[in-house]
Amino acid sequence: MEAWLVTRYADAKQALADQRLSKNPAHHDEPAHAKGKTGIPGERKAELMTHLLNIDPPDHTRLRRLVSKAFTPRRVAEFAPRVQELTDDLLDRFARNGSADLIHEFAFPLPIYAICDLLGVPREDQDDFRDWAGMMIRHGGGPRGGVARSVKKMRGYLADLIHRKRESLSAEPVPGEDLISGLIRASDHGEHLTENEAAAMAFILLFAGFETTVNLIGNGTYALLTHPEQRTRLQQALATGDRGLLETGVEELLRYDGPVELATWRFATQPLTIGGQDIAPGDPVLVVLAAADRDPQRFADPDTLDLARRDNQHLGYGHGIHYCLGAPLARLEGQTALATLLTRLPDLRLAVDPSELRWRGGLIMRGLRTLPVEFTPIS
Repeated sequence: MEAWLVTRYADAKQALADQRLSKNPAHHDEPAHAKGKTGIPGERKAELMTHLLNIDPPDHTRLRRLVSKAFTPRRVAEFAPRVQELTDDLLDRFARNGSADLIHEFAFPLPIYAICDLLGVPREDQDDFRDWAGMMIRHGGGPRGGVARSVKKMRGYLADLIHRKRESLSAEPVPGEDLISGLIRASDHGEHLTENEAAAMAFILLFAGFETTVNLIGNGTYALLTHPEQRTRLQQALATGDRGLLETGVEELLRYDGPVELATWRFATQPLTIGGQDIAPGDPVLVVLAAADRDPQRFADPDTLDLARRDNQHLGYGHGIHYCLGAPLARLEGQTALATLLTRLPDLRLAVDPSELRWRGGLIMRGLRTLPVEFTPIS
């Protein structure tokens, strides 16, 4: 299907904040050959459409407010020890081997287990979520793809989990602190969430919250391994206890080779002009975040990786009212994962030539299929 691509930084920032560009696919009359291709495969059939990536104000404002408290700086800081525990545990599993595939053994499971903990998925069920998420990573979309099958399985599980938690909340005097429990008891001006809204919210936090972080860790590690002077600089800073370069470094990795190549679909509800181009109502618009973050009119030496870059208001997590809700958690996970890898495996190196690495297909996400590495084994 045809769509406008917005590639310059200034135009991209304008488009991301323009509320004449709707996130609701109902504002676009899809041709038959494109039916269902602008969203997550299977979400419509599973009744999971009412999530933050598909709705506009006022519903977007109401639902975002209900979950935003789970991602405040204080709540994320409280979660930091658990993220470190998960990181160390995953690294311990392969540290003795001297080699690993960092995508499937490290970058992939870390955000899955973290977001499951945050949502309140019981530990004994979390490997099921890992399996369903793995289907999304390994297979493509489409009606028969792994994504659609995973969405169906997740929907069934979430419906059951919400039912169980609702019964538990009615029986226990002290309510659970996890996010799904919070969604169940949340109300906004007296209006409770429907089960579909609660399930869709839990679903999109899981779906959007894991693959972006997988790619942040994978792309970031790859960038560091192929820029040894920057990697050494960061290791030296970490050895002295200085985490300042780690914080600016993760922002630079998000700009340089971020996890989301294009923002999700938007549809014009009114005539508008972007970059001198007239866009008609109903036209699909895709903002190319990766291009905007390499715009030489906005970033000096945009193709240079500089972990100390200060003027770095990248668009890696979007802009405007749809700015990534889970960005604080993703940053925590990225910083924790990279710092732990570089500290505990100081001679980490690629096990294959960079030309042998393959990137996953798809319009929105950018991430490696595998990242084989070698290092001196540790016990």
